[in-house]
Formats: sequence, C-alpha cells, structure tokens
Amino acid sequence: MLLLDLTHTSHTRAQTGIQKVCRSLHEALASAEAGVTAVCHDPFRSAWRTLRADERANLAAGTPAARRSARWPLRTRLAGRLGRLLGKPVLPLPQAQGLIVPEIFSQKVAGAQEPLFASVKGPRIALFHDAIALKYPELSPPGTVGRFPGYLRELLKFDGIAAVSEDSRDALRDYWAWLGAPHQPPVEAIPLGIDDAPPGSLSEPAFSDGLPVVLSVGTLEARKNHLALLDGCESLWTSGLRFELHLIGMVQAQTGQRALERLRSLQSAGRPIRFDGPVTDDALHAAYQRATFSVYPSLMEGFGLPVLESLRHGRPCICSARGALGESARGGGCLALDQVDSASLAKGISHLLTSEQERARLAHAARNRPFKTWRRYADDLVGWMDTLAPHR
Repeated sequence: MLLLDLTHTSHTRAQTGIQKVCRSLHEALASAEAGVTAVCHDPFRSAWRTLRADERANLAAGTPAARRSARWPLRTRLAGRLGRLLGKPVLPLPQAQGLIVPEIFSQKVAGAQEPLFASVKGPRIALFHDAIALKYPELSPPGTVGRFPGYLRELLKFDGIAAVSEDSRDALRDYWAWLGAPHQPPVEAIPLGIDDAPPGSLSEPAFSDGLPVVLSVGTLEARKNHLALLDGCESLWTSGLRFELHLIGMVQAQTGQRALERLRSLQSAGRPIRFDGPVTDDALHAAYQRATFSVYPSLMEGFGLPVLESLRHGRPCICSARGALGESARGGGCLALDQVDSASLAKGISHLLTSEQERARLAHAARNRPFKTWRRYADDLVGWMDTLAPHR
C-alpha cells in the first residue's frame, strides 16, 4: 500500500496540468496491484487523515473550476476545529510501504510532513514539475516566486525526486549544486503519461463554417505567451488569411489579465476567436477532433501535456523546440520553433494553414508515435521507487 498526498487536489476542481497529473496518477495507482490511499493534511484538525467522501468526489470531478485555489467546506472546517478542541483522536493512517507527493506543497504542509514521513516504512518521493519560477520570475505570480526557494530546499528531505522531464531534472540538480546542498537525494527523469484518445479521435478535422481551426489549450498566464500568439494571429488575419483561433483554459488572475483583455479586444473587432475557458474532458476531446492543428506558444514548461494530447488525437502541434517542449517534440508530429515570438508563431501557423502536404506529414508522424499511458507511468514510478533505500 502506498500513500498519495493530495492535500490541494482533493480540495479543488481545477484541472491544471499538475491537477491532471495528480488525478491520473491516483486513478492509475488505484488499479495497480500495490494499491493506494489518498491522504491530506487537514489544517483545521492539525493532522493527516484519509480523504472524506466529498474530497474523493473532487478527484473524480467532471466539471472543472475556474480557479486553482483550494476550497474547504464550512462543515469540514468546523468538524476539524471541534475535533481538535475536544481532543478527539484522529484515526491512524494505514500502514504504507511508500509515500508519493505529486503536488507542489505549501509551507504549512511542509512544516507538518514529519508525522506523515514517520508513518511510512519505505521510500518517500516527490514529483518535481518545473523551475519556471526561478527562470522566469517576472512572468510568475509573486507568491510563487517568493515560496519557490524554500520549496526546493524542502525537497531535500525526500528519498528521491521524480522529475517529469530531463529539463526539470537538470534544473533541480543545478539549483542544489549552486546551493551547495549536502546529501542530495537521487533525481530521476520519468516522463508523464497521457490519456488514451477516445474512439474516432484520429478522424480528419471538420472545418468550422468553412474555416480551419487552430486550437490552443492552456491557462492564460504570462509564461504561456498568449500575447505573442494573439499578435501573430492578428497579423495573419490582417494579411487576409482566414481561420478560427480556439482557446481553452482558465485565466491566471495575477498574470493572465493582459492576454484576456487583448483577446476580448480582438473579439470586439470581429476577429474569429472562440474562448471557452476551462472545459470538461469530453469537451476537450471534441475540440481536438474539430481542430486542424494546435499551437502551444508557451515559453517554458516542465512537461507540456497539451502538446502530447494534441499528437495523441492525430493533430500536429506548433511549439517551442527548447527545454521540455523540445523533448516532447522529438518523436515527431510537431513543428518545433527556435523562437516563439509573434513573428515566428505567425510564420508557423501560416505554413501549416497553407501547406496541406506538411499538415499531412506531421499528422502521419503523430498517429504513428508510441504514447505512454498513465498506468505505464505509474508502473515506471513505482518501479524506480522500489530501487530507493528508505530514509534513515
């Protein structure tokens, strides 16, 4: 039996990349032989416990929320405070052979981890997603930037770190080396899995009112580079190229407002832009089926799930050739760009819109790529975890 810390994910219905990883990993581990128990740190009870029914329901949520923040219902807060006031004992966590922490945990959770660690006989590992807050602090929320150095030091307490890409692995190792941290745990690059595409996903795209559809999936935030994408598309529309831009994703309140304002301005000017915000998995699959190809303009990612999701649906993807996105582009199906400024994105979009032969070549490459399932990812993760010595 493994413990899986889902403190944040069990209290939000957001479906960001990290929440997608947490939910998919939980589902994959639940069907594995070893089994898994999801746990959370209850700040109102000041204790670790297994999830309640409403928290388990959040893990299976079909309707995504528009905000990432955690929500603790009043009933849960009152029950926790009352239990602590009356000194009621908390049920002990089940005996576990290992611990997996897939979330970016808060300072408060980090300060409460020792009792959780003590309840686990075997190795304790954490996933490391990216070092974006270090490399692009000017494009990251101030709270994330301020918290990040402490978080990276707290990862030293684990027996191993599973980075989601080679780029993320190298960034963490480099930071620890710069820090001069002694006794660094091993860091292994274990690429993520993706969902199976539903039946019919590999069909040819249908045009919207005769227009080809360029799809972009991802949270509207500064580092995702939507301003460059919108400027590039505006230049193509001005030149007479006809297509629809379809955007899907929540808006990051602190860094995504400029992109949202630009998007609304272009819509008001009559440009063919569709913005759906966060959507269900079924709606996302339908959007990929409708798309001619996708574009993921992000400057930097730890992994970049939307790139592989697009390819899994047989849709070519325009993305950066650098970092973790370059790793995803290696297997074919992507138009990988050295730069993702507005001019480069416009050139790439124009090329795929006007070259049916290039679209067909990339789509063929995408359809013939092997893809790792979430179950295979869970097996890889647990298999590597079994090679680690538990903390002493």
